[in-house]
Amino acid sequence: MFLYNFTKLFDWPEKMKSGSFIIQIVGSNPSLTQELNKMATSKQVGNQKLEIKTTTAIDPSIKPHIIYLLNESSDLLKDASSKYKGNGTLIVTEKPGLAKQGAAINFVVADNKQAFEYSKNNAVKGGLKTGDGLNGLAIVVD
Repeated sequence: MFLYNFTKLFDWPEKMKSGSFIIQIVGSNPSLTQELNKMATSKQVGNQKLEIKTTTAIDPSIKPHIIYLLNESSDLLKDASSKYKGNGTLIVTEKPGLAKQGAAINFVVADNKQAFEYSKNNAVKGGLKTGDGLNGLAIVVD
Protein backbone atom coordinates (compact mmCIF):
# COMPACT_ATOMS: atom_id res chain seq x y z
CA MET A 1 0.00 0.00 0.00
CA PHE A 2 2.95 2.32 0.66
CA LEU A 3 3.97 2.12 -3.00
CA TYR A 4 0.53 3.13 -4.18
CA ASN A 5 0.38 6.03 -1.72
CA PHE A 6 3.67 7.37 -3.09
CA THR A 7 1.91 7.85 -6.44
CA LYS A 8 -0.12 10.63 -4.81
CA LEU A 9 2.86 12.41 -3.25
CA PHE A 10 5.01 12.95 -6.33
CA ASP A 11 4.44 14.79 -9.59
CA TRP A 12 5.74 12.95 -12.65
CA PRO A 13 6.88 14.77 -15.80
CA GLU A 14 4.27 15.27 -18.55
CA LYS A 15 5.88 12.59 -20.74
CA MET A 16 5.06 10.04 -18.00
CA LYS A 17 1.38 10.99 -17.70
CA SER A 18 0.09 8.86 -20.56
CA GLY A 19 -0.13 5.12 -21.03
CA SER A 20 0.00 2.79 -18.05
CA PHE A 21 1.52 3.78 -14.71
CA ILE A 22 4.22 1.13 -14.30
CA ILE A 23 5.58 -0.19 -11.03
CA GLN A 24 8.55 -2.48 -11.66
CA ILE A 25 9.61 -4.88 -8.92
CA VAL A 26 13.20 -6.10 -9.33
CA GLY A 27 13.69 -9.32 -7.38
CA SER A 28 11.36 -11.96 -6.02
CA ASN A 29 8.59 -11.38 -3.51
CA PRO A 30 5.53 -13.34 -4.68
CA SER A 31 3.23 -12.05 -1.92
CA LEU A 32 4.11 -8.41 -2.71
CA THR A 33 3.62 -9.00 -6.43
CA GLN A 34 0.29 -10.72 -5.80
CA GLU A 35 -0.92 -7.87 -3.59
CA LEU A 36 0.13 -5.21 -6.12
CA ASN A 37 -1.49 -7.09 -9.00
CA LYS A 38 -4.70 -7.35 -6.97
CA MET A 39 -4.58 -3.62 -6.28
CA ALA A 40 -3.92 -2.90 -9.98
CA THR A 41 -7.30 -4.39 -10.87
CA SER A 42 -9.16 -1.70 -8.94
CA LYS A 43 -6.89 1.36 -8.67
CA GLN A 44 -5.54 3.93 -11.08
CA VAL A 45 -3.02 6.74 -10.85
CA GLY A 46 -4.85 9.78 -12.16
CA ASN A 47 -6.27 8.51 -15.45
CA GLN A 48 -3.53 5.89 -15.89
CA LYS A 49 -4.09 2.17 -15.49
CA LEU A 50 -1.77 0.64 -12.90
CA GLU A 51 0.54 -2.06 -14.29
CA ILE A 52 2.92 -4.24 -12.27
CA LYS A 53 6.03 -5.76 -13.87
CA THR A 54 8.33 -8.16 -12.05
CA THR A 55 11.86 -8.75 -13.31
CA THR A 56 15.15 -10.11 -12.02
CA ALA A 57 17.21 -7.24 -13.46
CA ILE A 58 16.80 -3.72 -14.79
CA ASP A 59 15.03 -4.16 -18.12
CA PRO A 60 15.79 -1.34 -20.60
CA SER A 61 12.50 -2.00 -22.43
CA ILE A 62 10.48 -1.03 -19.33
CA LYS A 63 10.00 2.67 -18.56
CA PRO A 64 8.81 2.49 -14.93
CA HIS A 65 7.30 5.29 -12.90
CA ILE A 66 8.41 3.46 -9.76
CA ILE A 67 11.21 0.90 -9.65
CA TYR A 68 11.39 -1.08 -6.43
CA LEU A 69 14.72 -2.80 -5.89
CA LEU A 70 14.11 -5.57 -3.39
CA ASN A 71 16.88 -6.38 -0.91
CA GLU A 72 18.51 -9.00 -3.15
CA SER A 73 18.63 -6.47 -6.01
CA SER A 74 20.18 -3.64 -3.99
CA ASP A 75 23.46 -3.91 -5.89
CA LEU A 76 21.59 -2.53 -8.95
CA LEU A 77 20.99 0.85 -7.28
CA LYS A 78 23.95 2.58 -8.91
CA ASP A 79 22.86 1.37 -12.36
CA ALA A 80 19.24 2.38 -11.72
CA SER A 81 20.26 5.85 -10.48
CA SER A 82 22.30 6.38 -13.62
CA LYS A 83 19.76 4.92 -16.06
CA TYR A 84 16.72 6.77 -14.69
CA LYS A 85 18.34 10.11 -13.84
CA GLY A 86 15.97 12.86 -14.94
CA ASN A 87 13.51 10.42 -16.53
CA GLY A 88 10.72 10.61 -13.96
CA THR A 89 11.34 7.35 -12.11
CA LEU A 90 11.00 7.02 -8.35
CA ILE A 91 13.65 4.62 -7.02
CA VAL A 92 12.54 2.66 -3.95
CA THR A 93 14.79 0.29 -1.97
CA GLU A 94 14.72 -1.63 1.30
CA LYS A 95 18.26 -1.90 2.61
CA PRO A 96 19.78 0.35 5.31
CA GLY A 97 21.80 3.26 3.95
CA LEU A 98 20.51 3.26 0.38
CA ALA A 99 18.74 6.63 0.62
CA LYS A 100 22.22 8.11 1.00
CA GLN A 101 23.39 6.20 -2.07
CA GLY A 102 20.74 7.18 -4.61
CA ALA A 103 17.28 5.89 -3.61
CA ALA A 104 14.52 8.47 -3.14
CA ILE A 105 12.57 6.16 -0.81
CA ASN A 106 14.19 3.47 1.34
CA PHE A 107 12.10 1.21 3.58
CA VAL A 108 13.64 0.62 7.01
CA VAL A 109 12.62 -0.66 10.40
CA ALA A 110 12.82 2.00 13.13
CA ASP A 111 11.76 1.32 16.72
CA ASN A 112 10.42 -2.08 15.60
CA LYS A 113 8.05 -0.40 13.10
CA GLN A 114 8.04 -0.17 9.34
CA ALA A 115 9.24 3.28 8.29
CA PHE A 116 10.92 4.86 5.31
CA GLU A 117 13.74 7.23 4.58
CA TYR A 118 13.17 9.98 2.04
CA SER A 119 15.74 11.85 -0.01
CA LYS A 120 14.15 14.80 -1.81
CA ASN A 121 17.48 15.42 -3.51
CA ASN A 122 17.41 11.93 -5.05
CA ALA A 123 13.76 12.36 -6.08
CA VAL A 124 14.63 15.60 -7.88
CA LYS A 125 17.60 13.90 -9.57
CA GLY A 126 15.11 11.30 -10.78
CA GLY A 127 13.05 14.02 -12.46
CA LEU A 128 10.23 14.16 -9.91
CA LYS A 129 8.60 17.06 -8.12
CA THR A 130 7.23 16.93 -4.62
CA GLY A 131 6.28 19.25 -1.83
CA ASP A 132 7.34 18.93 1.76
CA GLY A 133 4.44 16.60 2.65
CA LEU A 134 6.73 13.61 2.91
CA ASN A 135 8.98 15.27 5.46
CA GLY A 136 6.49 14.68 8.28
CA LEU A 137 5.97 11.04 7.29
CA ALA A 138 9.55 9.98 6.68
CA ILE A 139 13.02 9.92 8.09
CA VAL A 140 14.50 12.73 5.97
CA VAL A 141 17.89 11.97 4.43
CA ASP A 142 19.96 14.30 2.23
